[in-house]
Amino acid sequence: MLQPAPENDYHPAFSATLLRSFAACLGRPLLRPATAQALYEAPFPVLAHNTADDPILTYGNRAAQQLWELDWAALRQLPSRLTAEPGQRAERAAMFDAMRQNGFADDYSGIRISATGQRFRIKNAIIWTLTNAAGVKIGEAATFKDYELL
Repeated sequence: MLQPAPENDYHPAFSATLLRSFAACLGRPLLRPATAQALYEAPFPVLAHNTADDPILTYGNRAAQQLWELDWAALRQLPSRLTAEPGQRAERAAMFDAMRQNGFADDYSGIRISATGQRFRIKNAIIWTLTNAAGVKIGEAATFKDYELL
């Protein structure tokens, strides 16, 4: 059973960063209303990772937790690269390199894997750069509405 985040479920400060960065990169809101609660409870996955050499996931809304079959605590310990199988990681890395050229990508598709080994194909994913209020890069985020279990 997935447990909610032990602190404030909606993580308002980080959610505001996700939402602001998305709007700045893509010129439109990620969702309406653009609130921390709406983001956490959105029916589509939203994930973020930090800027470490081997980035760790820093956020995953309820839909992401369910799809990756991880609770909040486990998700926030997962190296981002492990969301993809070893054979898919080079393609994933190439996508991030291309995204970094523009600040976002809005048409990525690839195969991912959950904590229990369930494979799924994401389609038309949007990946964007996260920046803090001062414009300093603090990570990257992704969302998608289309996926199919394999």
